[in-house]
Amino acid sequence: MTITSSAPSALVQPIAQYSVRRILVTWAVATLPMGAGAWVIAPWLASKWNDGNGLLRGILLALTCALIWQFLMVAFLVYREQGTLRWPVVREALWLQVPYSPRREVRSRRAWWMLIPAILVLTATQAIPSISAGPDERNLALVLQTDAGADFFAGNWGWFALVVVMLVFNTVLGEELLFRGLLLPRMYGAFGNRGWIVNSVLFALYHVHQPWTMANTFLASTVFSYTTHRYRSAWFGIITHSMQTLIISALVLSLVVA
Repeated sequence: MTITSSAPSALVQPIAQYSVRRILVTWAVATLPMGAGAWVIAPWLASKWNDGNGLLRGILLALTCALIWQFLMVAFLVYREQGTLRWPVVREALWLQVPYSPRREVRSRRAWWMLIPAILVLTATQAIPSISAGPDERNLALVLQTDAGADFFAGNWGWFALVVVMLVFNTVLGEELLFRGLLLPRMYGAFGNRGWIVNSVLFALYHVHQPWTMANTFLASTVFSYTTHRYRSAWFGIITHSMQTLIISALVLSLVVA
C-alpha cells in the first residue's frame, strides 16, 4: 500500500505504509536498547568504574550507543525500502523537505515561520511540572547542578564531546529521524490522520529509560508530531526538539570551561 499523506502527489513521493505490527516491531527494536542501556548496561558499567560518577558515565555511553543504533535502523530501513541512500531519495523518504503549506497547498519557505509558535507551545509544555523528577542520579539536569557533576565536567572536553554526540543523535539523527522522519509518514495507512497522535503515544512510551518523564514527553511529542504532520516536514520535529540540545549543550559547556 502507498499513500501521499494528503499532500499533492507532485510534491510528495508515495511512501509504503507500515502495518500496525510493523510499526510496533520498529518501535520495540528502538525502545529495548534504550531500556537495556539505562537499566542494565549503565549500572554494570558503573560497577566497573566504582566511583561517584560511574552511573553518569554508564548512562551517557549506553544511551549514546542506543541512539546511534536508531540512526543505523533508519538508514537500513530506508535503504531496504528505496534501494538507495542517495540524498534526493532520503530527503523524500524521511520528509526532510521544505515544509508544505496547507493553506497554499504548495511547499513554501514561509511555513518556516510556524516554527516560532511551535517553539512557544513546546516551551509552555515544558513549564508544566513533572509528576516525578525521577532518581536524582539519573536526571542529567539535576546532576549538572551538583558539585559532583560540576567537578566531573570541569575541563572534561572528552565527555562534553560525548554529550554533544548523544544529544545530536537524540534530537537530529536518532529519535526524531526515527519517529517523525521514518515512522510518522508510514503510519497513515494504519491510523489515518490520527497517526500523529499514535506517534506521540509511542514516543512517550518509548521513554522506558526515563519512565517518570512519559507524561511530559507526550505533551512535547504532540508538538513534534503535529507540526511534522501538518507541514509534512520532519524538520519541524527536529528543530523544535533540538532546542533541548542547545540548552543542555550550553549548560555542560559552561561547566567544562568554568
